[in-house]
Amino acid sequence: MLHIVNKSPDAAGALQSCLRVAQDGHGVLLIEDAVYAATSALAARCGLGAALPRLKVYVLLPDLEARGMAARRIPGIEPVDYAGFVDLVAGHPTCQSWL
Repeated sequence: MLHIVNKSPDAAGALQSCLRVAQDGHGVLLIEDAVYAATSALAARCGLGAALPRLKVYVLLPDLEARGMAARRIPGIEPVDYAGFVDLVAGHPTCQSWL
């Protein structure tokens, strides 16, 4: 399963809910304001850092760059472009968007 999160970890509980439900090996794609969770400042606080060993975490690079956060991405979170986004969706039998 691919979980797609678009809300900032500070603004909504979407990421925390996703991390509680996601099972080992699931993919999590951070888009829009959720990309802030991929930074060193927020990854530990929102629980994403602790979830990295059991989940495959991706971040939409254009969204990360648009927010000036690309240099702050923590290791273990794979950046993807729009084509990579499409590949992730096509490569997973189910997708869950967290609003």
